[in-house]
Amino acid sequence: MKKDLPENNVKDIAIAVALESESVESKVWYVYLINLKNEPIENVLITSKGYGEKDGEQVKTSTLRHMIPLVDSKAYKLIEPIDEQTFGLNNEYWLSYYIGKDIFDKKFIFLPESIVEMNFIKIPVLNKPGVMIK
Repeated sequence: MKKDLPENNVKDIAIAVALESESVESKVWYVYLINLKNEPIENVLITSKGYGEKDGEQVKTSTLRHMIPLVDSKAYKLIEPIDEQTFGLNNEYWLSYYIGKDIFDKKFIFLPESIVEMNFIKIPVLNKPGVMIK
């Protein structure tokens, strides 16, 4: 049965963690969905969670679910704020969306300590510094 399903590969879609603002006391970070396609995507569902080991103990964050009705072409949408304390965990975003009647899905995982200044780029469409997975 699984072999009968079409192989809908996710292309030109990214999840980015961007530095929103910075002060002496703190930094504000947000997670964004970026549509780099020349067509909109619809009925976008994203689940997010963090997991891994911290101070020798297994840690899991709550699983959050987000629904976005439409993301235009060459556009972005805010998914959620993210706390710097979770950067030492795996931060997983499972994305599902439709183009017409076809469904696409992909898992994006920011590995522990991958959200660091050394890995920053200027995120396309968003034009902010951060880390992006495509």
